[in-house]
Amino acid sequence: MGSSDEDTDQSSICDKFERDRHVFFFQMMYQMLPTEYQGQEINRLTLAYFVISGLHLLGDLACVDKEAVIEWVLSFQAHPQDKTAMSHGEFYGFCGSRTSQFPPIDNGVLSRNCSHLASTYSALSILKIIGFDFSKLGAATILTSMKNLQQPDGSFMPIHIGAEMDVRFIYCAAAICSMLNDWSGMDRQRAMEYIAKCQSYDGGFGLVPGSESHGGATYCAVASLQLMGFIEDDFLLTTQSASIINFPLLLEWSLQRQSDDGGYQGRSNKDSDTCYAFWIGGTLKILGAQEFMDRKALHDFLLTCQTQYGGFSKFPSNLPDLYHSYYGISAFSLLGEPGLTPLCVELGIGDIAPQPQ
Repeated sequence: MGSSDEDTDQSSICDKFERDRHVFFFQMMYQMLPTEYQGQEINRLTLAYFVISGLHLLGDLACVDKEAVIEWVLSFQAHPQDKTAMSHGEFYGFCGSRTSQFPPIDNGVLSRNCSHLASTYSALSILKIIGFDFSKLGAATILTSMKNLQQPDGSFMPIHIGAEMDVRFIYCAAAICSMLNDWSGMDRQRAMEYIAKCQSYDGGFGLVPGSESHGGATYCAVASLQLMGFIEDDFLLTTQSASIINFPLLLEWSLQRQSDDGGYQGRSNKDSDTCYAFWIGGTLKILGAQEFMDRKALHDFLLTCQTQYGGFSKFPSNLPDLYHSYYGISAFSLLGEPGLTPLCVELGIGDIAPQPQ
């Protein structure tokens, strides 16, 4: 028996990168998120970052109402009541959603400030992509209060009331400082020393010292070092940068994450997963070692995760989701797919043309 039209259509999708289908997928997410994302309400700004940055990578920001997006993002920013509030140890960044944005009490003072580093990274990424003038942001307040989150060992907690402390939030802090072009918000030396302690015996990085190497943690560690100036552009040719971490072991661990199916796994003995094409591929790009990737094999694996609805799934032949769709698009940008905006790997967004002074 011959194949059905649906089977034929699905097969053809796997032959090439289907930009128009992906544009439709992200435009749909821009208009309204499916009900399945209700459980992610607390991360609404992060979901918006995936959508806006995804459309930017696809070269389709024309569908975005930029002024409305700017107004919406800025509505999540927390502001101190007065200058004395800056000495209370709180962080004044961005809340992740309305559900984490508590209303002020009668005198206008915030009843509870839930500004979060990851939400602030997402907010600034969106604003940077849209072209917002950061001089209107009150960056000094963000950076001054962000110093309250850095711990004596160099790590960061994401929110001033306390939470887990690991390399993810060092990365958020470094990206925030980089986007605002002001490093007064963190002690880079202490952050670098903490990151160095997170390198595992096998060369990868764990979230905290002594933990298992992980693709996402490794990206956060390496990208943070690059943003903070501890990894130079010609990393492979320098000896000073290599003294910070064990580079040969890191390179070996990263290259071993590419599986027989061409995709990348996040940890040893795990299945290939779309998102690690970015986390590990981006790490190799920062290190200047992308030439050692099997690009054709990775390209072919990613196509098996491309869906007929647009977007990408975590594993081949699954349904798409916003997270893996964004990192699937990012991975194709890393691979130099025609028609995509080049990726600023260390910030996790498309390259932004410098604004005129």
